[in-house]
Amino acid sequence: MKFTEQKIKGVWVIEPKVFADERGYFMESFRKEAFEQHIGKAEFIQDNESKSTRGVLRGMHYQTGEFSQAKLVRALQGAVLDVVIDIRKSSPTFGEYVAVELTEDNKKQLFVPRGFAHGFLVLSDEAVFAYKVDNIYSPKHEASILWNDPTINIDWNINESEIILSAKDQIGKQLNEAILFD
Repeated sequence: MKFTEQKIKGVWVIEPKVFADERGYFMESFRKEAFEQHIGKAEFIQDNESKSTRGVLRGMHYQTGEFSQAKLVRALQGAVLDVVIDIRKSSPTFGEYVAVELTEDNKKQLFVPRGFAHGFLVLSDEAVFAYKVDNIYSPKHEASILWNDPTINIDWNINESEIILSAKDQIGKQLNEAILFD
């Protein structure tokens, strides 16, 4: 596996070695020893999966307090633009974001540490998205940053009229109104 830290410290792209032949392919999608050697300890306790159609934007979500989560995410089918925003007030990269295209073909994964808002936009006709988390979901501790906050200015690389949002994602907070991490 190849581990590449992104422009924001703590955010990593992981590229597995893929062994392919006429029968298909084989790869390790996660190996605890390699993960801890490059990134550090993480005790993932749950795997989640979602299926969405082109233009669906899910985000920018996070959990607060003792229910904050680190995530390891990937696209099992299709393609997504995966985005994380640094919402740690004391960070030198506070308010900055990283965007990575995750596809079933490139098999890249993105590690999202605690202290980040996370979301993705489906670029293909359909996408199946999987993520490991290191903490349980708590509806009372759920929060979100508005996907189009002008102070962050995420380049989603799609016409805004094509974006499909849930009612919840339409009312996220702007960065200056959000619950943040220290």
